[in-house]
Amino acid sequence: MALHVVASRVGPASSIDQKTALLQLPWATPLAEWPEEYVVPLPRGLSRHVVRIVRAGRQTLAVKETEPDIALREYRLLRDLRRMDLPTVVPMAVVTGRVDADGEELPAALVTEHLQFSLPYRSLFRHGLGAENLPELVDALVVLLVRLHLTDFYWGDVSLSNVLFRRSAGGFAAYLVDAETGELKESLAPRMREYDLTVAGENVFAELLDLQAGEELDPDVRAHEIVDLLAERYDALWRELTEAEEFGTAEMWRIEQRIERLNELGFDVDELDIVTDLGGDTVRIQPKVVEAGHHCRELQALTGLGVEDAQARRLLNDLAAFTAHHDLGREDRAIVANQWLTTVYDPLVAMLPAEHRAKLEPPEFFHEVLVHRWFLSERAGHEVDIFESAADYIANVLPERPDELVTAD
Repeated sequence: MALHVVASRVGPASSIDQKTALLQLPWATPLAEWPEEYVVPLPRGLSRHVVRIVRAGRQTLAVKETEPDIALREYRLLRDLRRMDLPTVVPMAVVTGRVDADGEELPAALVTEHLQFSLPYRSLFRHGLGAENLPELVDALVVLLVRLHLTDFYWGDVSLSNVLFRRSAGGFAAYLVDAETGELKESLAPRMREYDLTVAGENVFAELLDLQAGEELDPDVRAHEIVDLLAERYDALWRELTEAEEFGTAEMWRIEQRIERLNELGFDVDELDIVTDLGGDTVRIQPKVVEAGHHCRELQALTGLGVEDAQARRLLNDLAAFTAHHDLGREDRAIVANQWLTTVYDPLVAMLPAEHRAKLEPPEFFHEVLVHRWFLSERAGHEVDIFESAADYIANVLPERPDELVTAD
């Protein structure tokens, strides 16, 4: 049987080298037996399949063994979700036609790009995440699930294990890793959303109990309360994004208020359904199309920085403080943003020592410095310079943080 590779075009300059490196992996060996020279010792989430993080040239990839039809279906589904700008891992290839040295067939392999600075939930707890951070983890999972449901995606197996988490301004952003049971529908029925939420509750409950059994989570944490929180946060966000709202014609300002609330949550309203009653006395509004990423799009338009939405919101707040401090409110916002970028953000990020760059992404480092500055200022009784705060953070806090970036070097 001939080896067959279905691969996406990653980039015009590097795609040939990347595909060559992919072909040079030991596909004639069962994934569980791949030699150490290929395997990256990176924490992995729980999976029903054999999964390994591997090196292929300068790439770091995740490889999962499964059935050919399942691998191809998941690969295409992930590509569809990526085209819809949803937070998922990047699908790279499907490898079929594998045989070992004795001519025995081996499973197909789904290859995805490893998400930099991401960790499975178990590793987060091993890296110092405590019970007080559970609501932030739940919020990240809820935002991911709501975004998927808004695009009529049925997940089928919602769990912490099927997600990778990246730090985002002190919280987390969740990325879909396993879409094997997922399906894009023409219209997602409420009962399917409810089923996804039920499965999420059952899986998260079991995962939290498992963490407690392994002494990785405070035994006093009540798993059922976290599950209740997940359902409450989901319902609240879904209602805010989709629910109709009625008011009198004298309260038309409530349209703008609704949009501002959604912007605060990180969503833009691309289409709004506005209907008046026959008498023209009552107005009914309902968001029809909402799109996540409000803050990151705003920041990118001003500065060119591409970051997580919560990070973007924090950076925009610092930009606003910079504008007020230098009395630049009447200046063109793009000009002020460029001044902030070149005099504050870029010089501060450049302070991050090379030996510590695997610990935090630059925007998360900037956020951490802002938080550290607040503590130093409170202790000193006056505002501490941001560059002094960065130097203190680098000297006293950063060395103790674990590395969260894995490279193929």
